[in-house]
Parts: sequence; C-alpha cells; structure tokens
Amino acid sequence: MPAMPTARSFWIRAPGHGEIVSAELPPRQAGEVLIRTTFSGISRGTEALVFRGAVPPSQHAAMRAPFQEGEFPAPVKYGYGSVGIVEEGPDRLRGRTVFCLYPHQDRYCVPAAVVHAVPARVPASRAVLAANMETAVNVVWDARPGPGDEIVVIGGGVVGLLSATLCRDLPGAQVTVVDPNRSRAAVAAALGLTYRPDPPQDATADLVIHASGHPDGLRAALAAAGREATIVEASWYGTSQVPLPLGEAFHARRLTIRSSQVGHVPPDRAPRWSRGRRLELALALLADARLDALVSGESGFDELPAVLAALAAQPGDALCHRIRYVDPLGTTGSGT
Repeated sequence: MPAMPTARSFWIRAPGHGEIVSAELPPRQAGEVLIRTTFSGISRGTEALVFRGAVPPSQHAAMRAPFQEGEFPAPVKYGYGSVGIVEEGPDRLRGRTVFCLYPHQDRYCVPAAVVHAVPARVPASRAVLAANMETAVNVVWDARPGPGDEIVVIGGGVVGLLSATLCRDLPGAQVTVVDPNRSRAAVAAALGLTYRPDPPQDATADLVIHASGHPDGLRAALAAAGREATIVEASWYGTSQVPLPLGEAFHARRLTIRSSQVGHVPPDRAPRWSRGRRLELALALLADARLDALVSGESGFDELPAVLAALAAQPGDALCHRIRYVDPLGTTGSGT
C-alpha cells in the first residue's frame, strides 16, 4: 500500500507559541480538489489576537474560521488567506491558481465549491489580500459613501487602506487616511490617497471609517464626524474594553456609530449577494497593481511561528505579511 502524502500546517499550540506540524493528508474525496499552496497571508490584527489567546469566550463561535481545527484559545489551526494551485480535481480547475479561506498549510483537500479561481490579471502573490479586500468591500457597503463626500479613514492598516481605495474613485470624494505611523504616508501616496498623521479637528466629515483597532482612534472618529454623520466601526477589540466620550458633542451632532463585520452580507444586499459572489468581487478588485504596496514583508513557511510571534508582540510598520511556500520541485511560488 503506498504511503499517504504528508501535509505541513501551522498550529497555535498555546497562546503565544506556534509550531509547524506534519500529518498525513486524508485521501481526496469525490467533489474535492487537492491544492498545493504557493502563498498565504497573515491577517495581522485578527491573527495576532488569536495567537495571543485574546478571543473572548463569547466570540468563540463567531470567530471560528472556515476549516479551522481545534478550539480557542489553543491548540488551534487558524487562518483564512491561502492561494495555491489545484493539482487534482475537475478539469475546469486543474492547474488553476485559486484562493481559499484556509489556514496556513502547504497542501490540503477541500470541496471544489469553496475555492475561487484567481483572475488572470491578479498575480498569486497579490491574491493573498482577497480576504482583507472582502472585509473592505463589506465596510464600504455598510458605510454607504456618496459622490462628493468628505471621508476620513482612521487607521492605515490593510483594511483601512483598502476601504479608502474603494472610496477614492467616487466622483468628487475627498478621502483622507489618518495614522500616527508616518511610514503610512508613502503607502498612502502609492495608493493615490491623502495622508495625515493626526485626525482633523473641524468636525466636517460626512463619513468616518474607523479601522485602527485602538480606542483612541474611535474617539478621534467621533471628533472628526460632522453633524448627522456616520462612523463605521471596522475594528475588533477582542477582550479589550472601549471607553467613549458619548457626552460632549455626540448627541448635539446626532452622530451614528455603525458596526461592520464581514461574517454577514449587509441585509439590504443579502437577497442578491452571497458570500461567494462577494469574494469573487474582492478578487477582481485586486487587479490594481498599486495594491502591492500593502504587502510589507515576506517569509518562508518554516519561519511562520517566529514571524507571527514577532508581529503579535510588536507589529511595527507591518501591513500584510506574506508567507511563501516551496513547491515539490523546490522552487518558490510566484506569478499566476
């Protein structure tokens, strides 16, 4: 009997400690595809919270990733930004580069229905941003920006910058990205966005999107929002408490705080949009080559335990950190 193929995956063994683990890959079942991973992306904010064991018990079910194994806080196999090549499966997919919401693993089998072909104009190396772009699409759907709006995005991480780029091309819109990390200025410029290190104080914004993940950012969002404006909260705080100044001008300016969460398509779109259709849109939107500026680093798969530990402890200037896998011929994944 031939030996079963082996798959290598990243597991959080205990909060703050990750390992690469080898295990037999179960045989491919009818209707499944076998994928060899070329790249995966670290969704830094969420994965850092998971790595630190900071997912509150009340959110264990809501935070469960597709194809997650194990339970929070640990041991758990977590992640949702995998790009690879279909080695076995139906003719329409065999040899294609696909995206899948799958944890960090070098080979895996999943139902063909859950993978999405990466468009020809999108390189595999950029397709790791698909889950982040899907989140940004949902944020903008929830925000409902309009032509001519003054839009302030507080938080120049990947989701904040992607949300800003989606708003950027609205006719007459003025989009400003706010982040105290001045390294974001160059990234914003590469994306065609206006940058400033401190939030505006004139309270004239039609819309504020908050994506900094820090309570100070949400407080700044309240200060920047104009009368009857909406603040869309795209951050997730895990177990952290968020005190807000809901006295002062909050009621006088009749402000609205609206949450946005990618787990659900907004109700006004749900009758027409499935999550699969939304992800296909996100992949198509990654054809913009300027988005390569959001990938701030790349490491080999074997380095992932140390890389995620470092990002969780001190993210520094990191945006999307890409993980590179080695294919059976010993070459690194690249291209489409």
